[in-house]
Amino acid sequence: MDNKVYVFDTTLRDGEQVPGCQLNTIEKIEVAKQLEKLGVDVIEAGFPISSPGDFNSVVEISKAVSNPTICALTRAVKKDIEVAADALKFAKRGRIHTGIGTSPYHIYQKLNSNPDEIIERAVAAVKYARQFVDDVEFYAEDAGRSENEYLARVVEAVIGAGATVVNIPDTTGYCLPSEYGAKIAYLVNNVPNVDKAILSTHCHNDLGMATANTLSGVINGARQVEVTLNGLGERAGNTALEEVVMAIKCHKDLDFKTDIDAKQIIKTSKLVSTLMRMPVQANKAIVGRNAFAHSSGIHQDGVLKNRETYEIIDPADVGVKESSIVLTARSGRAALKHRLQVLGYDLTTEKLDQVYKNFLVLADSKKDISDEDLEILVGHEKKEERVLKLDKFQVMCGKSCIPSATVTLNYNGKILTETATGDGPVDAAFSAIQKIVPIKVTLEEYLVQAVTRGSDDIGKVHVQLSENGRTVHGFGANVDILTASVWAYLDALSKLV
Repeated sequence: MDNKVYVFDTTLRDGEQVPGCQLNTIEKIEVAKQLEKLGVDVIEAGFPISSPGDFNSVVEISKAVSNPTICALTRAVKKDIEVAADALKFAKRGRIHTGIGTSPYHIYQKLNSNPDEIIERAVAAVKYARQFVDDVEFYAEDAGRSENEYLARVVEAVIGAGATVVNIPDTTGYCLPSEYGAKIAYLVNNVPNVDKAILSTHCHNDLGMATANTLSGVINGARQVEVTLNGLGERAGNTALEEVVMAIKCHKDLDFKTDIDAKQIIKTSKLVSTLMRMPVQANKAIVGRNAFAHSSGIHQDGVLKNRETYEIIDPADVGVKESSIVLTARSGRAALKHRLQVLGYDLTTEKLDQVYKNFLVLADSKKDISDEDLEILVGHEKKEERVLKLDKFQVMCGKSCIPSATVTLNYNGKILTETATGDGPVDAAFSAIQKIVPIKVTLEEYLVQAVTRGSDDIGKVHVQLSENGRTVHGFGANVDILTASVWAYLDALSKLV
């Protein structure tokens, strides 16, 4: 059996059924062109009879791309098929995708029919579609809950009528991987003319098993996978293209291949996410922002020594520049040292230990540490080399008390403590410092601004002091504005001492 797995992308049809993800024709063309660069074999461009917009999109996509087969969806209804054929008139390679429900739920309850009539309607639809195109795909809707023996009869009949591809959808996402794989295997072994067509998977993710079911289908004989970018689709979504493609790429022992240019995956994912206004969850496999991010110190140390200790995919293979070492309270010295070296800081062991100590204090207050935070930490260590060093301070303020501050400084090697009151906690802290360092200065400017966004992020304080015509500036930053203010004041004051 051929080991090529054909990738049928239905982002523009099934994926677009997600509420709020509808695209206009221009946007669909942009996605289709990127899908062509990605290397998909088939683009399901729409359901032409459903709306004038869908019809027009199939027409324009057919004009815009050359390599992939352009597919249009229909029901097993003559008018649907005629409209789809008309929409595909400009396609270099066109395919009509027609079908009908084959499970007891669909036959008896949805269609109010019987098994024999369903087969007749399926055969008639395929034969009619073959009058317009040479490539006809038949879908047995709700095949996942269809009886295997009956499904085999349907598949044999539609292949006999001219179907080139037969789609076996797990429409409701009901199947277990073993169950879905066994269904494909049953068809391979019990449909006499199955070699005349390609069996296709089309799995939904209602139970979180769409990718597993799809791969199980391929292992058992399916040679087309129907997928969407980012796993978009009705309800819980469809099988994610990126997951299936990279699973096949990683598991070389399976001996399957696709024509997907994996380096285009991230670019395509971001385009779809942006145009469909559907953010990708951070922990989404392959394309989530955390897919190649490491925050655990143990993991970071391993990845820095050898990427393969914790990564089965090279980020570059899917279009990501490099793995991300995310600094958090769980990060170790190795990760901090690596990030500081990337930023241009080569610290001594002693200096790194001090920065790491301050880093952990900051990391306990923040969700993650940015490069700007590290710059501030290293900068603070340089300031701590001055003759004025903050040892500790405490403030007391509130509605029913006068703001007061107690500050302890290391001043030229001496530990000195003073307490003062003020108009507020910052004023009280500055007054206490002035008692320790009796230089008559004027506070010309006091400015607080956010370095980044969020209530747990760093605030930056700038102060301007003047003394006998001399002006100096000081800077401090911390998640605690009072600490940042004291640091900034001491930074400026140190330049005058």
